[in-house]
Amino acid sequence: MKKIKIALLVLLVLVLLSPIVYVQANKMIYAKKVKTYLLEEEHYTQDEIQSVQGIWGVKLPPFYAVVVFKDEPEVEYIYFAHDTIMQFEYRLKPEGEARGITRSMLKHDIPRD
Repeated sequence: MKKIKIALLVLLVLVLLSPIVYVQANKMIYAKKVKTYLLEEEHYTQDEIQSVQGIWGVKLPPFYAVVVFKDEPEVEYIYFAHDTIMQFEYRLKPEGEARGITRSMLKHDIPRD
């Protein structure tokens, strides 16, 4: 009886932890995909990139990456990395809004056709 209780407890813990592991793993996978794309396809250097962070959002698609470049720390660029990797939009941090940054001033914006 004690072995059954332990087995059920282990199974319950695994069931409860699996969504957390799934989300964290996908956030890391998407961040890595985008970083590799920026380095290999867009020919950025590691020194130009401040951060690449995988995000799990509530909108579709649920996973995306937020990129901040060192020469534009007040702008966050949103990249999707599903079938193909693409820059979707940008967001200004409060510092960027205070400086009055406009789309035409962005250094890393890739206009969508």
